[in-house]
Amino acid sequence: MSEDLQQKIKEQGDLVRKLKAEKASKDQGSSSKASYNEFITTPELESLNLYFQDNSYISSYILTDLDMMLYGILSAHSSKLTSYTNLSRWFHHIKAVANSDKLIKPDLNRLRNSLNCSSPKSISTSSISYLNKQIDEEVAKLKALKLEAGVDAKPANAAPKGSPKKGGGNAPDSKSSGGKLILKTAKGTRDYEPSQMAVREKVFGKITEIFKLHGAETIETPVFELKEVLTGKYGEDSKLIYDLADQGGEILALRYDLTVPFARYCAMNKVDRIKRYHIAKVYRRDNPSIARGRLREFYQCDFDIAGAYDAMLPDAECVKIVDQILSSVDVGKFVIKVNHRMILDGIFEVCGVPNSMFRTICSAVDKLDKSPWEEVKREMVSEKGLDEAAADRIGEYVQKAGGLPLIDELLQGDLAKSKIAKQGLEDMKLLLKYCELYNCSENVSFDLSLARGLDYYTGVIYEAVLCGDSVDDKGEPITVGSVAGGGRYDGLVGMFDPKHRSVPCVGVSIGIERLFSIMEANMTKNQSKVRTVETQVYVVTAQKGLIEERIKIVAELWGAGIKCEHSYKLNPKMLKQLQDCEDTGVPLAVVIGESEIAGGIVKIRNIESREEVEVKRADMVQVLKERLGLL
Repeated sequence: MSEDLQQKIKEQGDLVRKLKAEKASKDQGSSSKASYNEFITTPELESLNLYFQDNSYISSYILTDLDMMLYGILSAHSSKLTSYTNLSRWFHHIKAVANSDKLIKPDLNRLRNSLNCSSPKSISTSSISYLNKQIDEEVAKLKALKLEAGVDAKPANAAPKGSPKKGGGNAPDSKSSGGKLILKTAKGTRDYEPSQMAVREKVFGKITEIFKLHGAETIETPVFELKEVLTGKYGEDSKLIYDLADQGGEILALRYDLTVPFARYCAMNKVDRIKRYHIAKVYRRDNPSIARGRLREFYQCDFDIAGAYDAMLPDAECVKIVDQILSSVDVGKFVIKVNHRMILDGIFEVCGVPNSMFRTICSAVDKLDKSPWEEVKREMVSEKGLDEAAADRIGEYVQKAGGLPLIDELLQGDLAKSKIAKQGLEDMKLLLKYCELYNCSENVSFDLSLARGLDYYTGVIYEAVLCGDSVDDKGEPITVGSVAGGGRYDGLVGMFDPKHRSVPCVGVSIGIERLFSIMEANMTKNQSKVRTVETQVYVVTAQKGLIEERIKIVAELWGAGIKCEHSYKLNPKMLKQLQDCEDTGVPLAVVIGESEIAGGIVKIRNIESREEVEVKRADMVQVLKERLGLL
C-alpha cells in the first residue's frame, strides 16, 4: 500500500468517526424536548438556527404574528445573530417584508408552545437524517479506498453501499429491464430538432438585442447553489427545488430561478448598481406539461435593474421591455397585468384580515386567474378560516381591473384610509403615466387580482398573459398561462449581505418556453418551413477530379467571412449538389469546371432563378458580397 493511499484511508476514517460522534451528540440532544424561555440564550439561538434551516417562517410557509413576536424579541439582540446563518437570514427577511410599524407585543407562552411543539421534529428529522445520509456516503468512500488497498475482506467485485453499478450509475439493470433500454428523455425535459432550434436561436437573438437596446450587460452564475441560498425565498413553491446528493460536504440544490442567484451575486461582489440580463436554464420539480410549455428544465430570460433610483422609473422600463419582446415574436395579442404588494396588503387591512393571514390569503387571491371567485372565496372561508364578511369585502376589490380612472376611484374610497395602500396607489398611478409616455399603455392593465406568490416581492408586480386567440392545427385554443412575470424585491440582496446592506432591485423574467410552445403550434398550423442553416454559398464542381480546386475556393470564401459549404464526396454529381442547395435554402452557388479553371473564371448561379453569370476568379469574393447584400 502506498503512503498516499494509506494517508487517504486515515483521513477518511477520521471523517467517518467525526460524523458519527456528531450524530451521537445530536441524538442525545434530540432525545429531550427543546425548551425555550427568553429566546436569547446560546442553546436557544442554536436551536432556532436549525429550525430555520428548512423553514421560511415559524408556521412553515406562512408569515404570522408569531414571526413578528420573535422578530421583536431578537431586534434588541441582533448583534448576536451574525454567527447563526439561517436565523440571521430569517431575521433580515422579516425585516424586509414585514410592516415594522405594526410590531406585535410578544406573547411568550404562545411562542414557547409553538416552537416547543415543532422544533424537536423539524430539527431532529432534518439534521439527523442528513447526517445519516452523509455518514453512509463517507463510509462507502472509506470501503472503496480499502478495497483499492486490498485490505478489505470483501471480494473486489462487491460494490460498496451507495456506489454506482459497474458501467456507470445510469446503466440499465439487464435483469430488471429484460436487457432492453427504453430510450426517452427524463420527465419534464425534451429534445429540440434543428428546425425548433433555429426558431429558438432567432428568438433568443431578438430578446438579447432588446436587452442590449436598454443598456444591459450580462453575467453568469452556477447552475447549482448552496441550498441555504435558495431556502425560504419561494414560499410554498420551495418544495419544487431540486436537491442534489452531497458532493463533499456541501448541501446543494439546482437553481429554481435566476433572481435569487443574482441577489447572491450582488451581495457577494458588493454590487450596488447594475442593469443586467441573464439567459439560462433553471430547474423545478413541477408537474410538467410539454404542450403548455411547463417543463422541469427550461430557459428563463431575466432583465433586472439594481440600485437606488427615483420611484417607478426602472419599474416602468421593465414593463416597456416586456411589451417590446412580446410584440417582436409571433404569439398574438397579450396584456401586461400590474399591481402592487402594498395595495394588496392595504386591501387585506381595510377588509379586516388579521396580519398573520396576509400571505395565506394572498396565495388564494393569486388563483383568480385560474378559478372563479366563488371557489377562491370558499378556500378563504372554509379552508383558511377567514371571516365570510371579510372575504366578501376582498371580493369587491380583487375583481376590479382598469387604468388611471380606477386608481382615482380607489383613492377617493375606503382603501385610501390605509397608509400603505395609498402609497401603493400613488406608485401605481406614476407607473401607468410612465407607461403612457413609453407608448405601451394600450397593453397594460392595472389588475387587483394579481398577487404572485414568491416571498421576496415588496412593491410593483407584473405578469403578462396571452389573450387566448391562438389555436393549434385542430382549431383548439392554446392555453399556456403567464408568459412573463416579475416585480420589485428591495429586501432580497440584504438577506445575503454580511452587513445586511439593502440594494433596491426590480426585474422581469420572460417565460420563453411557453412562447415557444405557441410559436411551434403556429408553425405546425401554417406548415411553414424553417431554414436551419445559414449557408450563403455552395461550391459546385461540374466534372470529376476537381476536389482540390473546390477546397481552395471554400477556404478563400471562409477567409472572406462568407458562409459556404461543399460536398464531402470526391466526385459528386452536379444535379445532386444543386438539389442540396434547394433543400437547404442556399441562395448562391459557385460553379467550376475544367473550362472555367483554364479561363480563370467562375460561374455564380442564383439557385432560385437558375440564372448564371461568369466573373473573373479574382473578382469572385467582391461579386458574391455584392449579391448577398442585395438578397
